[in-house]
This record gives sequence, structure tokens and C-alpha cells, in this order.
Amino acid sequence: MVYKILGIWLYFSLCSIAHAQDSFKIKGIVINANSLKPIEGANIVGENLNTISNANGEFHVENLSKGAYTLKVTHLGYIPEMFTIQADSKKTEVIIAMKIAATILKEVEIRGKTKKREISELPTVSYTISEEFLKKNRENSLMQTLEKVPGVSTINIGSGQSKPVIRGLGFNRVVVVQNGIKHEAQQWGNDHGLEIDQYGIENIQVIKGPASLLYGSDAIAGVVDIQPSKVPLQNSFTGEVNLLGESNNNLLGVSSGIQARTEKWFYRSRLTFRDYGDYKVPADKIRYENYIFKLHDNNLRNTAGREVNGSIGIGYISENVKSETTFSNVFAKNGFFANAHGLEVRTSSIDYDGSNRDIDLPYHKVNHLKITNNTSIAGNKHTFHFDLGYQNNHREEHSEPVPHGYMPKPSDTKEREFNKNTYALNSRGVFKSNHKQKIVAGLNLELQENTIDGWGFLIPEYNRLTIGLFAYDHFEIRPDLHMQAGLRYDHGFIETKSYYDWYTSPIKNNDGTTSYINQQRAQNKNLDFGNVSASLGLSHVRQNTTYKINVGKSFRMPLANELTSDGVNYHMYRFEKGNLDLDAEESYQLDIEINHTAKKFNVSISPFVNFFENYIYLNPTPNYHETLQIYEYTQSKVFRFGGEITVSTKLFENLKLDVLGEYVYSKQTNGPKKGFTLPFSPPLTALFSANYQFKNLLFLKKPQLIADYRLIASQNQIVPPEEITKGAQVLNMSLLTEMAIFKSNPPIELRLKLNNVFNSKYFNHTSFYRLIDVPEAGRNISLSLTIPFNKS
Repeated sequence: MVYKILGIWLYFSLCSIAHAQDSFKIKGIVINANSLKPIEGANIVGENLNTISNANGEFHVENLSKGAYTLKVTHLGYIPEMFTIQADSKKTEVIIAMKIAATILKEVEIRGKTKKREISELPTVSYTISEEFLKKNRENSLMQTLEKVPGVSTINIGSGQSKPVIRGLGFNRVVVVQNGIKHEAQQWGNDHGLEIDQYGIENIQVIKGPASLLYGSDAIAGVVDIQPSKVPLQNSFTGEVNLLGESNNNLLGVSSGIQARTEKWFYRSRLTFRDYGDYKVPADKIRYENYIFKLHDNNLRNTAGREVNGSIGIGYISENVKSETTFSNVFAKNGFFANAHGLEVRTSSIDYDGSNRDIDLPYHKVNHLKITNNTSIAGNKHTFHFDLGYQNNHREEHSEPVPHGYMPKPSDTKEREFNKNTYALNSRGVFKSNHKQKIVAGLNLELQENTIDGWGFLIPEYNRLTIGLFAYDHFEIRPDLHMQAGLRYDHGFIETKSYYDWYTSPIKNNDGTTSYINQQRAQNKNLDFGNVSASLGLSHVRQNTTYKINVGKSFRMPLANELTSDGVNYHMYRFEKGNLDLDAEESYQLDIEINHTAKKFNVSISPFVNFFENYIYLNPTPNYHETLQIYEYTQSKVFRFGGEITVSTKLFENLKLDVLGEYVYSKQTNGPKKGFTLPFSPPLTALFSANYQFKNLLFLKKPQLIADYRLIASQNQIVPPEEITKGAQVLNMSLLTEMAIFKSNPPIELRLKLNNVFNSKYFNHTSFYRLIDVPEAGRNISLSLTIPFNKS
């Protein structure tokens, strides 16, 4: 069924490209009626078509059916012109002479700011990621694509999944927002990736540091805000087909998207399919728990997977109202490296090497359905924004039915199942009494319902409700000095459900007898948490230098797994136990940023200092449960500091150099691990990047050669049973170019990338598989094509 849907989608996409090559063309030139000089930027609009004149006043409209067309030509300062023209087999050209509009204007004051200027006036430390950046640095997952952002790293789960880490903090301390709604899955788990299609994304804002004020309690470390795409131009139809192939895991992928708009209505849609095999590592054996597992042809067996993603959005836009409803569904099935799930593979009858594209046990499959609506209503001095969202995250984990402890052999392979429904409402009002002040006030509501199934228990069923109220004021003290202050209050309720083992365990009684009972793993419990978040910051924009300082207080509610875990996590081969006495995390942070931009030089420094009053973490204990070490959730005071530095320069006209550095230091100042760092803290890292722009060569336009040299320091600061990770050096190369093959369409974009050029064996300290000494992927060659098309 999947292949049929994919085939139909590709058929219509390719038909659109083929249609773009056929039919008739209208050419013309727009000139000033008095001076006869060309007019650049004139809008030529007709039914289902739209174009703009270039610097020579020329325009052309292609892919037209035979017939008459009425067009309207407009330009600021000129009287609009209407004309009708016939598109047929003859050469169709026209000259439009526009007259200057004789309008006497009263004295007016025009105020406007670029997006870059608006961001520089915000005291928060943020990084804006463009569509160009995403295309140039695209990797196997969205979070891996963002690793070139200073301060951002990832927890990788194989070759196709990952989750974000900002300044050493991840999981539910980093909020991922898409279309104004927090992405809610099972992100608390080490082996749970993000269910987001990275194709079709145009703009992302990464906020480094506490952002609880606007985004709620979980944004204690930062935010990855995937912002809605721009509304298509009037009377336009555009699209693209993305093709991808990779050598390391034999990946084949295709993603096709289209978007169109009439005058007020618009739609967009996308379908993505990816299929990949086991990925290769620069090692022929893996050592785990004193056992040695040989790898066939360097393949990390059973790490294959496939993904099918689809989305469609329908929107309406007028002078005062903008609304879009988006339906999306992401499905993924991924195998886990067989030896990562305990040691059952030693006696398994599964032929893990039968095919490098098989998805054998253990594996997981997840389906994430998301429905969102984003509506904005604008008035003279105020704007109201409403975001509605529903999400269903259905995840299953399957493994071989092997008895453990007193558990008999299960009858099926479904070890765990999580089914989570999330309902969200965000509303905010933006009030501008004058050009110097903007007041924002809002409300956030979120309800989660999580049910479980399967023969392996880790966390119970639970319901969670959070309510947040916030307000902040952005004030212009003077044109180069801005202040922002805000306050927020959140209250949350969590209700956990009781759970009993489905099998009996022997319990010794005081009288020496033995009883066989279904042990209780979780109880009915109602907990609530409330706290205040606050922020105060200044931004000073002085010529080419921007200074920012921001101090914030934020908090995070404990999660169900931190409160009530009581079971074996076979992916980590340990027994995890929650703590109902946990308090909400409270964090205080000071952020500073200095950014200086010159003609050929840019430098940015952003240090931070952070203190956690009661950081929650999973602490290894000396106790054991049926041969498995017990890890308990506990809290401690934590002091952190670090920062990022970015230096960019243009040595020659075509050569650009970038240097990025990031460092985080953490220390627990009390508790059972006093004096240690935090678990899985990223090491000191530097990235040196060189970009050379060549001249056009034959049909290759704007070819760029990019070299990225990443230098990773040793990570000696660990929390036992972590192991020290040695430093590493990795070189990646890329070639990007455009090919103007079809004159009637934009050029095809080609990207050839070679990762880990020297096939270096190295370890990522924050990787999921680092726990069992699995190195990062070996050399990989990837080739991607982006074929755009449009109908003007």
C-alpha cells in the first residue's frame, strides 16, 4: 500500500514537471512611459499566474494553455495598467508603458525593521536557521542537521534517529515546537527519537538558555522552534522533488512537496519515504559485558529502518486574518542493534546477518499523528494568536520473548506499548500602544493521557494537565537600547495509575512461609506542582556591535518516569526506580552575548552561568535487582557554566572561513554524586569550516566546496559507570551546485557529501550506543537532488 501511494504521488509530481515543459509563453517588458527606462519589480498578475519584472524590465509567463489572458501590471508610484493578450503558436510579446501616479502625500513617518534587527533587539540568546542552512547541512535526521549550530549537540540512536541537546541538557529539558505546538512523544527515553519530517522546513529558531517564560516548564534548557512556512505568493503553484541516496547504510529516499495559492486560499502538501539498511562502523567486533560480538562486513546488525511521512495544510489569508490547519503523520520502524538489548542475542535463533535490510527483533515502531491550527487576527494596535493541537503518539517495542527472573516466557514479542494523546491550546495577545512598547500576554493549556501495554513494565499509565499564564513587556528605552521583562506562573497535575505484575513472584512471610503474589509496581497517586518563572534582559545595539544580557528563573515538573519507574529497561540493561518525593526542578541562569559584525569579519561570544537548585537525574546505586544494577532518580544541586564562540571571515572574494567552539562544565555540589559532573555531558568541541565558491563551470552553476573539520576533546569528566571517551578528529566534505537543465523552471540543486572522509573510529560521548562501546558510523557518501518546479 505504501509503495502504491508513493507511486501515485511521484506520478503527479513528475506530471507537474512535464506539464511545465509544454504549452505557450508570454514575454514582455515594462518601461516608464516618459523616460522609456525599464521598471524593475513590477507585478504582473492574472488568473492563476503571477510574475515580477527583472532589472531590465523583462518578464515572461510560461506553461500557458492556448487562449486569451487578462493581466494587471502594478508598481508603487505608477498607475496600474490592464491588458489582454492572446497566447498561441505565434511569438507573443508585449510592451507595457506605465505612467507615474501624480499623488500628493501628506507628511508621513515610516517605521520598519528587518527580521535581523528585531532579533538583535531581543535579549534572549537565539540562533536563526534558514532554509538554505538546512539544505546545505542536511543529515539523516533533523537534529543531526542542526549539529553545526554552536551549543547544539545530539543523542543519536542509530543512523536514522536523534534528539536535541542544548548546552549539555536534553530529553524533556529541551522543548521542540512545530507550528506553535510542543511536540509531545515519549522523549524521556534514551532510545526514543523525534518523529518530525525534516523536509519542507523553511525556518527554525534555536533559543539557548531557559525559555520557560513563553514555552512552559519543560523549556528549562532551551527551545527548537520549527516555525510555520511562509504563505505562498498569490496565484502561484510551486513544488519540488527531493531524491537522496547514501552508501554507508544503502539509504534510498524521496520527498515531494507542492504548494499553491489563489487570492486568499492556499494549500501545501508533502510525502516522504526513506528506506535504509544496517549502517557500517569502522570496527569488526564489539565488546559488551566481557563478551565479544563479531560484525559481518562491519555492519551494525539490525539497525535498518524505514519511514513514511505525509502532511497536508489548508489555509486562508486576508488583510486581518490568517489561519492554517495542518494534518501530518510520521511512521517509522527501526531495528535496534541486537546486542543493545541485554545479552539474549548470544542464544538467539534469529539470523541477524540474513540481510542488511531486515528489521528483526528487537525493533520499535512508532506512529505520530498531529493536527494543528494556527490563527492570527490583527487589529490596528493589537494582534491575537491562537494555536490548537492534537497529537497521538503510538509506540511499540518488540523483542524476543525471553523469561527474566520470575517472569515466565511471554507469549508474544510486544515488550512495551505506549499510547499518548495530547491536547493543547495556546493563546496570546500582542498589544502595541506605540512604536516603543510591545506587551504580550498569554495562556497555555495542555492535557496528556498516556496508556501502556506489553509484558515489560517500566512506567505506569498517567494523565497530566498543565496550565500556564504569562506576560512580558518589550520596551524601547532609546533606539539603541531595549529592555524585556516577563513573569509566568505554571501549575501542573499528574495522576498515575496502579500496576501489578501479570505474573506471580515468591515473597517470604515473617512466619517463614512463602506466598506467591502479583507484585505492585505502581500505585494510584495524585501529585501537583506549581512554580514561577521570570526573565529580565537588556539589548544594546551600537553600530556594528550588539550586547545582550539576560537573567532568568525557570522550573520543570517531574515526569512520570522520574516519579514512578519500577522496572527493567532492557535497552540500558538496568533496573530503574522512580521517586515520588521529587520536587520540581528550579534553575537560575545568566546569559551574555556580544556580537560584532564588520565588512569581512564577524565574531560572536555567548557565555552563560547556570545553577540548579534540585536537578533530577538517574543515579546508579550499589544495589541489584535480580542481577541488574538498580538506578534511582534523585536530586542534587548543580553548578554549570560554559558558552560558545563563533568567528567568521572572508579572506578572499570566494573563500569564507568559520570557526565554532563550545564548552560546558557541570558539577554536582551535593547529593550522592557530589563532586561529579552530570551524566553524558558533551566534551569541548571545535568546528573549522572552509567554503570556497567557484566560477560557473559548463552546466554547473555556483559550485561550492565545503570542508568541515571537527575537533572533539577527550571527555574525562564522567559519572560512573560511564566510561571516559577519547578525543577525535573528523573531516567531512561537501560539493554543492545548481544545474540549469530546464529553462522554464528553477535550477536543480545537487549536493554531494562525504562524511568521515578517513573512516576514523571514534565515539560520541552522548550517543545511545556509546554505552556498549559502539563507534560512530564509518565513511559515508551521500548524493541528493532537489528538483523544483513551478507554474507562473
